[in-house]
Amino acid sequence: MTSPATAPDSTPRPVLVVDFGAQYAQLIARRVREANVYSEIVPHTWTPEQMLARDPAAIILSGGPSSVYATGAPFVDAALFDAGVPVLGICYGFQAMAQALGGKVAQTGTREYGGTEVEVCSAGVLLADTPTTQTTWMSHGDSVHAAPEGFEVLATSSGSPVAAFEDRGRRLYGVQWHPEVKHSAHGQTVLEHFLYEGAGLRPDWTADNVIADQVAAIRAQVGDARVICGLSGGVDSSVAAALVQRAVGDQLTCVFVDHGLLREGEVEQVERDFVAATGVNLVVRDERKRFLDALEGHSDPETKRKIIGREFIRVFEDAARDIVAEGHEHAVHGEGSEVKFLVQGTLYPDVVESGGGEGAANIKSHHNVGGLPDDLQFELVEPLRTLFKDEVRAVGRELGVPEPIVARQPFPGPGLGIRIIGEVTAERLEVLRRADAIAREELTKAGLDGEIWQCPVVLLADVRSVGVQGDGRTYGHPVVLRPVSSEDAMTADWTRMPYDVLSVISTRITNEVSEVNRVVLDVTSKPPGTIEWE
Repeated sequence: MTSPATAPDSTPRPVLVVDFGAQYAQLIARRVREANVYSEIVPHTWTPEQMLARDPAAIILSGGPSSVYATGAPFVDAALFDAGVPVLGICYGFQAMAQALGGKVAQTGTREYGGTEVEVCSAGVLLADTPTTQTTWMSHGDSVHAAPEGFEVLATSSGSPVAAFEDRGRRLYGVQWHPEVKHSAHGQTVLEHFLYEGAGLRPDWTADNVIADQVAAIRAQVGDARVICGLSGGVDSSVAAALVQRAVGDQLTCVFVDHGLLREGEVEQVERDFVAATGVNLVVRDERKRFLDALEGHSDPETKRKIIGREFIRVFEDAARDIVAEGHEHAVHGEGSEVKFLVQGTLYPDVVESGGGEGAANIKSHHNVGGLPDDLQFELVEPLRTLFKDEVRAVGRELGVPEPIVARQPFPGPGLGIRIIGEVTAERLEVLRRADAIAREELTKAGLDGEIWQCPVVLLADVRSVGVQGDGRTYGHPVVLRPVSSEDAMTADWTRMPYDVLSVISTRITNEVSEVNRVVLDVTSKPPGTIEWE
């Protein structure tokens, strides 16, 4: 298997966000990107040499749950601060910086959680043009009591004798609060002061530049070879396909796999919206029996994901052979040559959740990351691998991808196969498809499509509950509604939907889908629950 890392590196020098186990590490990376500066997350287990090997433009040390003086607590090697790279410490990262450089960190006996007022005693670089008294968001039990030599104290609070400091000469900065959280009134300003003034970076990481960089990288990677793209009709694969088509034109053939795990109207949407707008070469493969046969007897979610990922690749391999053998009428460029590349709409959250990166936990194997077979015959082209979902949408709009696709709710590659808790069968898929279609129709009628990030409908196929319908006893399946709000799928909260909309959805499903006699609502945030149940 050829790693996507073999593709030319088209990304700019990153701002590295060092994750000390913070619940907000991904949010820090997002806020940096909102300032139009590229960022990546790396684990705290990396050495300074590993970090510096990435040629970072700046480094941000995240918060975390530990105490810097506790046995086994993560620490920062002081050598990092002598490398000449601008560094910002946040919360735990702030304390770790202070300790590593000779400052004093201790418990104050006063914990600060939530909204906290800080007093600015010297604006410096970080707090320039912000109020002398401002509301911040804190979460700590330890505090910096004395700044390291050479640092200027910028702010204090009732529980933090040193709430912010900086050493402008060495370009080292830190704050006790969480500027990445919206509850910190001037948090984004503080981050931008560090990025623009402290680190001297320019806000030039935009959708236009992403497109230009990726088009150049794709052309360099692919050359004049032929390429296929697994097109699902979702946001990710559609934008990836449009980006590759911009780069290599008719060298690209898109393969739409009808694996039987799709929602109602998926094939029609791809042909009507995407193909009509882009003119992309499209091959549709009816592989419903193949996937259902492969999934028969399997109920473990990781097993199902890996089976689906494997069968996707096998279908793409078959499609590639057919394209070459038949000289597909649209794939005229390089006709008869081998198809060497496979385009996938892999995103940054997919990589993180699949354990992509040293020290990252494998939360679940995404079919296009951890679910790929070891004997993959293609080289991967993954132009969206460093992007969050909303950044993909911005790139898609810039490329002219139709709005119904760009604005579409995310839908997982394994489809309804991971929304059936239990074995996947044709009968269970039909039940879930009908329930899902009702939920989507009512959400659209209520004008909630723009408010809800995603609303998976989950069939608890191995669970039955007693009900009564038409004066008779039923023993049917429950379905779960999982409406969530999110910016990038890394974190999410359940959406507070109007009760009348929930009532209509529940009534329609139990009336129109005879196999279902109970509709329940999932009110779990992420974390601790993932958006999809499997």
